[in-house]
Amino acid sequence: MRLKGLDLNLLVVLDALLTERNLTTAARRINLSQPAMSAAVARLRDYFRDELFTMSGRERFLTPRAETLAPAVRAVLGQIQGSIISLEPFNPAQSDRHFRVVLSDFAIFVFFQKVVERVAREAPAVSFELLPLDDDPFELIRRGDVDFLIVPEMFMSSAHPKMALFDDRLVCVGCPSNKQLPRHLAFEKYLSMKHVAVKFGHAQKPVPEDWLLHEHGFRRRVEIVVQGFSMVPPLVTGTDRLAVMPLRLVKHFEKTIPLRVFDLATPLPAFTEAVQWPAIHNSDPASIWLRDIMLQEASQMATPSKTPAHRGRS
Repeated sequence: MRLKGLDLNLLVVLDALLTERNLTTAARRINLSQPAMSAAVARLRDYFRDELFTMSGRERFLTPRAETLAPAVRAVLGQIQGSIISLEPFNPAQSDRHFRVVLSDFAIFVFFQKVVERVAREAPAVSFELLPLDDDPFELIRRGDVDFLIVPEMFMSSAHPKMALFDDRLVCVGCPSNKQLPRHLAFEKYLSMKHVAVKFGHAQKPVPEDWLLHEHGFRRRVEIVVQGFSMVPPLVTGTDRLAVMPLRLVKHFEKTIPLRVFDLATPLPAFTEAVQWPAIHNSDPASIWLRDIMLQEASQMATPSKTPAHRGRS
């Protein structure tokens, strides 16, 4: 179909190009051969009278015209997806839907693995791609390139719908055999001791405790930075290092890697883990179905004990 001389099929090609910025990856994304992709790009350049991309070394950059087109093309295709394609009936038992979810290892261990197990029973052909938190997960949400983002609610964008899942609180942990840990850990002592810190993505985005410390002008003595909470226990065990972890994850590791939990004179913050999805998916029956499952599984999560087995005395 053509609209004022534009073959509307080319919008799908253009969206893939604007998203991937690589001809080979874009062609694979929309199942086109390399020659067909090259031909489509040539037609797009001819229609818009613009190169759309410029090369600098091996980097491909959008032209100003392409930068202007990107959000408009994404919005048009999103509207089609949300108002026409998504109205088709969704049958979980027969669906082969593939969900892309951005989340931390913490969310996988304490929550999302339960979702995966339930989906495997109710919709055996449905699959998941679990992606790590990168430098800009909200751009993926904005473009509709992922189905869900699961992070603390305080970090979420206000531009897309979201839903609270479960509450947790942060606790300070150390090795049970660490003789340097006093029975009462003063805040100044906590800041001065060696820490294992969790930061996500190349930009090392903060987790809730870093956000709190930064807001109040405090800085920890960080010895090791890791990309996930599951890497913390082995780097604390047998050392004099401290770390901050969600209590639910401490409970998860308690049977295999015991950790000693300490309360601080200045309590670490509680937080709410939430899920967010692109606004263009709000009416998608498959998205609604998985949201309902997440909410049901979250509602069954027990509040973790406030007195773990290896708690330090105060």
